Amino acid sequence: MLESEALSRLGTARRGHLATVRSDGSPHLVPVVFALLGQRLVSPIDHKPKRTLRLARLDNIRHEERVTLLVDHFEEDWTRLWWVRVDGTASILDSIDPMAVAALTDKYPQYQRTPPTGAGIAIEIETISGWSAFD
Repeated sequence: MLESEALSRLGTARRGHLATVRSDGSPHLVPVVFALLGQRLVSPIDHKPKRTLRLARLDNIRHEERVTLLVDHFEEDWTRLWWVRVDGTASILDSIDPMAVAALTDKYPQYQRTPPTGAGIAIEIETISGWSAFD
């Protein structure tokens, strides 16, 4: 898959799976929403209910900034399968900038009434790869 196609699919994907590394070296995977802003992804730590505000993904990024985000498309018609993987460097944002809030609000109607505020994760894309059954 060409990088331009991978970026296009990444930008329109509704959710991704963020992989971080725990301090003991084991993997941690969690579904996230995100917006693509050039070569940067922003994922909010929003107001949806969580068991704790001390999130493992944030602790993991504090320990190891290298992360992977995977988006994919599945159908029973396997000729339509595809995936895109981004490897990058993550940082924790104290607050999400207005441009990212606007991108998230445009992408997710759920945020139009209550836009994300507060902390987030920024991922600087270092490599992007993808695969498609129909390319």
